[in-house]
Amino acid sequence: MSDAVGGAGDADQGLEALAQAKGVDTHWWDWRGEHRVVPTSSLRAVLTAMGEDVSDDAAVATALERTRTAPWRRTLPPTVVQREGDPLRLLVHVPHGAAVRVHVELEGGAARELDQLEHVVEPQEIDGRLVGEAAFEVPAHLPLGWHALRAEVDGGPVAGGTDRAVLVTVPQRLDLPPVVQEAPRSGLMTQIYQVRGSGSQGIGDLGDLATLGEWAARVHDAHFVLVNPLHAAEPVAPMEPSPYLPTSRRFLNPVHIDLRALPGLDDLPPAARGEVDDLAGRARELNEHDTIDRDAVWELKRAALRAAFRHLWAGHADEVAALHAREGQALVDFATWCSLAATHGTLWESQWPEELHDPGSPAVEAHREAHRGEISFVAWTQWVVRAQLAAAQQRLRAAGMGIGVIADLAVGIHPEGADAWALGDALARGIDVGAPPDQFNQLGQNWSQPPWRPDRLAELGYAPFRDMIRAVLADAGGLRVDHVIGFFRLWWVPEDAGPGEGAYVRYDHEALIGILALEAHRAGALVIGEDLGVVEPWVREHLVERGILGTSVAWFEWGQDGRPLPPEEYRELCLATVTTHDLPPSAGYLALEHVSIRERLGLLTRPVEEERAAEEGSIRAVREALAERGLLADVDAPVADVVAALHRWLELTPSRLRGLALTDLVGDVRAVNQPGTDEEYPNWRLPLAGPDRVPMSLDGVVEG
Repeated sequence: MSDAVGGAGDADQGLEALAQAKGVDTHWWDWRGEHRVVPTSSLRAVLTAMGEDVSDDAAVATALERTRTAPWRRTLPPTVVQREGDPLRLLVHVPHGAAVRVHVELEGGAARELDQLEHVVEPQEIDGRLVGEAAFEVPAHLPLGWHALRAEVDGGPVAGGTDRAVLVTVPQRLDLPPVVQEAPRSGLMTQIYQVRGSGSQGIGDLGDLATLGEWAARVHDAHFVLVNPLHAAEPVAPMEPSPYLPTSRRFLNPVHIDLRALPGLDDLPPAARGEVDDLAGRARELNEHDTIDRDAVWELKRAALRAAFRHLWAGHADEVAALHAREGQALVDFATWCSLAATHGTLWESQWPEELHDPGSPAVEAHREAHRGEISFVAWTQWVVRAQLAAAQQRLRAAGMGIGVIADLAVGIHPEGADAWALGDALARGIDVGAPPDQFNQLGQNWSQPPWRPDRLAELGYAPFRDMIRAVLADAGGLRVDHVIGFFRLWWVPEDAGPGEGAYVRYDHEALIGILALEAHRAGALVIGEDLGVVEPWVREHLVERGILGTSVAWFEWGQDGRPLPPEEYRELCLATVTTHDLPPSAGYLALEHVSIRERLGLLTRPVEEERAAEEGSIRAVREALAERGLLADVDAPVADVVAALHRWLELTPSRLRGLALTDLVGDVRAVNQPGTDEEYPNWRLPLAGPDRVPMSLDGVVEG
């Protein structure tokens, strides 16, 4: 290992102590094994985003003392997470000498008194007053669920404290669905927007998802279809093409509505039906384009939906009301943001008047009152897209899939999108989520997304996180969590810094993973964590312990001998695949498409000849391993034979899930995404294509 490289090794000790107290790592190890020190400027930016004043030494000292004494300023911790079956020691803070009683109010309505434990500690002087500490036992066998803790303190709680807290009892381990316990299961992976049939309206939709899934179940004995995130995008142009940079993770993108299956379509008056059919026909013409134009698609679909909404709204009022009852104020806020975006543009922080920045402001309420029709339209489209997703899931299960749709949860959201507007200081501002440099992204990555603030999540009882997970799981048999290591630590990049100048911020993984497991358990769903990249070894051990599947990609699996990891040594609790959406399809990878793209865009950090030689060496090693196992007749076999052999390799693994990319199935070679780029490459805009790079229809897939 080398000595520390870069950064400010002589950073102020007080600043480092504050960073460590707030869960900010001041040092880290890069992908080459070199020790790095976080620059002082980055520490200051990260701590400022957490709400700390670090403007000078005195401010840092004050912040450090306040952080140290924070538990003593609260009667109860804001959120307590308990694993089912484990007793928990709860510390309670009260004015010194005051008596206190604590009980738990169970989610079902019952109440239980907690037993006080023997606990003797010296009181602490906080703001000139003595504060004492008592201990109570949260019993081991509380039911799973969301409960409340209540403290009754003689004379009232400590100054600034609260007598109420959230208690979440979570599973020790998320059990796999019976169909996956019985035997390893295979399934299809696809970017659903790519999959356009002859009847699609310019983009793959939820009807196409159902058609594709039924075919996969029938022909390939598939038990799941893993799709890209279906999160909501901007309601007006320009619509962000990346499904991994949504405006909201709690709501869905209505661009995926299938106009052919619009609820109540046959009940429309002839003139309205004709208008919808005409607009759908014009949208179908977009299928002929070589790239997916979401703005053009949505302009036509939105007009068709408006034409239908005028006549169908009243008939769907009860269903929309049920959605509103489930989603509450969040649906109102989302619909309001969409209406405001249509008026003022999609960048609320930089484009909207100041009085509209607060969702609870009088100006926002006035807009809501003046645009009730538009807000009702947005709510109705959310009901329609959810109904179609639910119908697709029902069709997949009826076709014999044991899991059905596996949804995908993006790492974060657009910094000026609906969730960023509605969630306020639950998100850190002035900070972007990203990743430090690694083998495949040697300049590092900045994903331009604001991260959760760990402290505010706890203070909010993790409600925003819980509600997001519930919404994504509502009509799915499983959930893939992109960059699940962000539930443990996340790379925070100050807005004015490069991707390599960030810092890791620690999260309460017991809370986040526990809540994820609880909500998945209640939904009867499995969870896959995308745990690629730089991962601390204990993180994968924790995921296994909690029943969360990992992710193994064949191109990234190498043994300590420098050869491809034998399939028998793959992890059992994981989704094993050949490729991933951040790499070209396997045929393209074998042809070094990824090297060609990075060379053309200037993303390499070493000479292209060296890069090609390294990649060719890796590919040669894979070909040799396949031949040695009898999966490949000749080490120099054609690309198509190698792709087929790689998938037979997966069948030899013990992995409970095995994923086949639709792009591999049809021989596509084009990368759907090149990390580290924006407009330099047509990311997320390429339809499904064959080996000749010519777009192909879903009809050809299911009928071929």
